[in-house]
Amino acid sequence: MDNVMETAQLRISFGTREVLKGIDLTIAKGQVTAIVGPSGCGKTTFLRSLNRLTDLTPGCKVEGRISLDGEDCVAMDPVLLRRRVGMVFQRPNPFPMSVRENVLYGVKAHGNGHVDEALILEAALTKAVLWDEVKDRLDHSALTLSGGQQQRLCIARTLAVSPEIVLMDEPAGSLDPGSTQRLEESIIGMRGDFTVVIVTHDVPEARRISDYLAFFYAGRVVEFGETRRLFEAPGHRATREYLSGGLVTIAPVVEPTPAQPEQVAS
Repeated sequence: MDNVMETAQLRISFGTREVLKGIDLTIAKGQVTAIVGPSGCGKTTFLRSLNRLTDLTPGCKVEGRISLDGEDCVAMDPVLLRRRVGMVFQRPNPFPMSVRENVLYGVKAHGNGHVDEALILEAALTKAVLWDEVKDRLDHSALTLSGGQQQRLCIARTLAVSPEIVLMDEPAGSLDPGSTQRLEESIIGMRGDFTVVIVTHDVPEARRISDYLAFFYAGRVVEFGETRRLFEAPGHRATREYLSGGLVTIAPVVEPTPAQPEQVAS
């Protein structure tokens, strides 16, 4: 199994408050990795650290290592890093321009030279499960789309620049069930072509869409592995309690060992 991104002893503090307490995590290439855990456990902070959005928060201190294809992310130009590691936020944030211009915005901004914009447009919208809904409205304002369509448009905009990794921070958090289903279809459709890391509070959603699952608690990784195994035979009581929808009654003791996904049996 190829690994595309790794963190080693990642610690992040905001002032005197340590949010992440030594995260060792390996992200598998071309797979969907879901991060779950109670509010305040550090999920979103971890996600934002992967493309250094944490740099934008005053007083943030990052220790440890984050690597992408073996390269140290801290040493990279953050703009170039964020092109390779795209981000989709909880609330849709389309630009006040047409659907077409939204999708192609990054392509044009990065000056990709002679590219087939029509091909990129259709491919990105198809992968985001949106093409059939907007192919006759490409020159309409993106702001006329529904909330679910706007979120999938933001996914298409991210995919258009061909990132290696797509980060998603609770992308279905503000959507209705029908829109959530379409969004999940788009995430599942990315498997193989893109590496996806998604933070979600929806445990059933994590089970439906992810290949690997990381359970965070109090700034640490309690357990990480193949999603099916964690649901069927978790190794920690806290994992079992959380994934079954109950409260974590005993704070888990986390051993300081690297969290790496197991090989999936063929």
